[in-house]
Amino acid sequence: MMNRYIRVIAGTFVIISVLLGMYVNENWLWFTLFVGANLLQSGITKWCLMEDILQKLGVKKDCN
Repeated sequence: MMNRYIRVIAGTFVIISVLLGMYVNENWLWFTLFVGANLLQSGITKWCLMEDILQKLGVKKDCN
């Protein structure tokens, strides 16, 4: 369940920030870059800030 939440949140952030960048102000694209950099970092280090935040909110970790 945790991985699904993380993917949905990241995808939503990317879509919203691209739309804001297109229609409001192009500086919103920096947020898209931030999300992408965090996805890259979490893939390399196996640590994800959003996972820590979701755990504190009570979301259960995936069983492997």
